[in-house]
Amino acid sequence: MATLILYFLVILALYAITRHFLDKIKNFPPGPFPSLPIIGHLYLLRKPIYRTLSEISSKHGPVLLLQLGSRRLLVVSSPSIAEECFTKNDVVFANRPRLLIAKHLAYNSTSLAWAPYGDHWRNLRRIVSIEVLSAYRLQMLSAIRLEEVKSMICVLFRNQKHTVDMKTVFFELTLNIMMRMIAGKRYYGENVSDMEEAKKFRAIHAETFLIGGKTIIGDYIPWIKSKKMEKRMIECHIKRDSFMQYLIEEQRRKILESDCCGEKKKNLIQVLLSLQETEPEYYTDDIIKGIVLVLLLAGTDTSSTTMEWALSLLLNHPEVLEKAQREIDEHIGHDRLMDEADLAQLPYLRSILNETLRMYPPAPLLVPHESSEECLVGGFRIPRGTMLSVNMWAIQNDPKIWPDPTKFRPERFDNPEGGRDEFKLMPFGHGRRSCPGEGLALRVVGLALGSLLQCFEWQKIGDKMVDMTESPGFTLPKAKPLEAICRARPRMLTHLSQI
Repeated sequence: MATLILYFLVILALYAITRHFLDKIKNFPPGPFPSLPIIGHLYLLRKPIYRTLSEISSKHGPVLLLQLGSRRLLVVSSPSIAEECFTKNDVVFANRPRLLIAKHLAYNSTSLAWAPYGDHWRNLRRIVSIEVLSAYRLQMLSAIRLEEVKSMICVLFRNQKHTVDMKTVFFELTLNIMMRMIAGKRYYGENVSDMEEAKKFRAIHAETFLIGGKTIIGDYIPWIKSKKMEKRMIECHIKRDSFMQYLIEEQRRKILESDCCGEKKKNLIQVLLSLQETEPEYYTDDIIKGIVLVLLLAGTDTSSTTMEWALSLLLNHPEVLEKAQREIDEHIGHDRLMDEADLAQLPYLRSILNETLRMYPPAPLLVPHESSEECLVGGFRIPRGTMLSVNMWAIQNDPKIWPDPTKFRPERFDNPEGGRDEFKLMPFGHGRRSCPGEGLALRVVGLALGSLLQCFEWQKIGDKMVDMTESPGFTLPKAKPLEAICRARPRMLTHLSQI
């Protein structure tokens, strides 16, 4: 028995050494030694993945090639290499990997987020950029966002001097904004027309995030079937698809029942259904459902999490909070609530958002890309079919790039010329597959956070600093949800009582 074990270990060592030197001969990027048979480097990965990859990159360099089961993963942790990937090699890396989540929850990789690069993806991107998230469309729907922020302020005003779960407040705000823009209805708080429907939707949405944040071993070792997880995905997809179809049919009936639905009053489903009338062969119900689901997933948790981190940082740095309030007082005053048009006049508030996104990027590894052909990155050969993860958390928290990266210093963005190097700070990605919802996200987060600072004084629960521990997850959530106490600012008290 001992001889067999020794024989096995010798073979294992020979395999690892041979693989290591073959990769060097092929001019592949460096990677940790050893890469084991079947699992490769999977044994090294532990949560949170972005921190683990950052530690490995610090030993092997900013261009790292890992073997994760049957897949190769290129990990980039340098702005200059990220620039190379998203400029010179942008088309090469414009693909998405074929993962189980894309198969079962993204209409077999046909939705905007997961579709392979090509004509179909270009059409989806055009639709979303022009018809759904253009500056014109966002401006038409700005009243919805302002109304929802006012509704949030009313809830906080009624609960002032009490402990409030801000994670829940922010999540309900963003979900109500997105659902009103998409389908003209609220699912949280007051004026919920159908409580049973709202309850059903909330359960489906929560289940989607729970499943979507899990790593599935079958994506990397295909012969290990993830039957239980796949079954959950399929069941979740059926429920989501049925619910989205219900929303489409409901909006279709409303269009038929009333011909006075002007362009400015149309919600996003109605806009897409009007396009379906002219090109029914392309704007199918599945295409519309895919677009709506991407908007919901990308536009809720990421924005609410960013707000939670931002307010947590401000509570731990009251001098920054007070400076932001002074800026708002000087530019807006106390006779009205701020609106989105005011954001351009609040550079310090924008610096706070930039610094929050730097320290806690909503997608620390961005969404994975995949190479469609062989290319060179950093002088190394990258084979076709290699997944790409740009470790934005590592880049944006690198002391060689950002002095004192663990310190919350919005002033580092005061210089308009050097305030944002697009490859040192790109929480929304870059290039063809960058997030098209950046404009909407910054409007929602800026308006909500600015309104909270304008209207209320804030304090922590007790004397301890707010716990800033991160929890593993695709969107970098806080481990401990933020709780805080607010009180109406005296100069805003009369105005708040009249909302």
